[in-house]
Amino acid sequence: MTDVTGLPPKAAVQRRGVLGWMMFDWAAQPFFTVVTTFIFAPYFISRMASDPATGQAAWGYGIAAGGFLIAVLSPVLGSIADQTGPRKPWIAFFAVIKILALYGLWFAAPGSSLVGVVALFTLAAVAAEFSIVFNDSMLLRLVPKADIGRVSNLAWGLGYLGGMIVLIFIIAFLAASPETGRTIIGISPLFGLDPVLGEDARASAPISALWYGIFILPMFLFTPDAGNRRALGVAVRDGLIELRSTLGEVRRRAGIFRFLVARMIYQDGVNALLALGGGFAAAMFGWSITEIGVYGILLNIVAIFSCLYASRLDTRLGSKSVVLIAIALLLTATIGIVSTGPGFTFFGALMLGDADTGGLFGTAAEKAYIAFGLLIGIAFGPVQASSRAYMARSVTEEESGRYFGIYALAGRATSFLAPFMVATVTALSGSPRLGMATIVLFFAAGLIILWTTPYPADQPGTAPAAP
Repeated sequence: MTDVTGLPPKAAVQRRGVLGWMMFDWAAQPFFTVVTTFIFAPYFISRMASDPATGQAAWGYGIAAGGFLIAVLSPVLGSIADQTGPRKPWIAFFAVIKILALYGLWFAAPGSSLVGVVALFTLAAVAAEFSIVFNDSMLLRLVPKADIGRVSNLAWGLGYLGGMIVLIFIIAFLAASPETGRTIIGISPLFGLDPVLGEDARASAPISALWYGIFILPMFLFTPDAGNRRALGVAVRDGLIELRSTLGEVRRRAGIFRFLVARMIYQDGVNALLALGGGFAAAMFGWSITEIGVYGILLNIVAIFSCLYASRLDTRLGSKSVVLIAIALLLTATIGIVSTGPGFTFFGALMLGDADTGGLFGTAAEKAYIAFGLLIGIAFGPVQASSRAYMARSVTEEESGRYFGIYALAGRATSFLAPFMVATVTALSGSPRLGMATIVLFFAAGLIILWTTPYPADQPGTAPAAP
């Protein structure tokens, strides 16, 4: 027996189908972990560019450009997906683009064109986000609404585990000190990679592409995907008509509209913090790829356990409570990291001295930075996983494609704004710290708006829902 979509009832969906859907996060996360945040981005900012301020500004503008494209096209693609039915062909199409762009980043040697490298990264990021739109919209087809928060957080935790495994591999076997030529475990880099030429960092991109290409296969093989197939031309036409109708409809669904506005703002802060935080630390403390990688491993370990706990907390308290707690932690963490520098924290109210005990993170200021960073590790998985669950609980299965397109729009509509502000303030002031401080505004505003949003979002009225 199947329902009107051609899929078996949710209760009959085999466990391997749900696991296949969760494996998408496992496959996709290394790109965000090692390319966007902890390995390639710090290499680009601190070693490819002539100086850290130039590197942070260029990287920020690239993220802003990608965010603009995602904002414009995601709702269009979501509406078209509802018309064409199956999601997998779209995921496959964008997977090819992402993989090819990532392989191109291997050629980002020192002295290469910053514009060309940023363009390739932006193309990969756009393809990655479009794939996420289609994957997320499949969730309502697979599990009952009561299980959405649990499955979403577990999938996100699985993704962080995958990202951490790739990160550990790079740190242990590829990332070597330019001075000693040895990795953290004392061996020469595999494949004869030359750290002086940045080959250890550049390898993170094709490795992420290979990982994605292999581990996305269970989703294609085992996760059910069906729908009423229609000619592409007709689907595009009807999808655009439906999108126009949906945008008008969203404004009339006050709760969903308020949730989307809140997410638009706080997700801007999340995107900017994840994309720029690693490079900021590398430039401020002079961290090597090894130190940045170890920092990333610590954050991912915390994130895995945080997502596991949030999967239970979401079921018990609801997605809204989890998101509010996570935003508050991110706000605190951002204030903490921008207030910390060599020899001080809390904007100099607490002086820590310059004594270096040697080894990794040898100064007290570095340890303080890591402590604030762990708050980010606790929060950045649940804030995204439970936001996804919040949205899924607020719409019907039939409208999931177009509304997850709008959801992606809300996550990216102004996503160029936070990195643009960081890049511009950094460029004008010459201070990466002052640039990063602008992220605080996005978390504060998002927290205030979400507090007064109903839960689930598709409820009448705007009175604050109980956190």
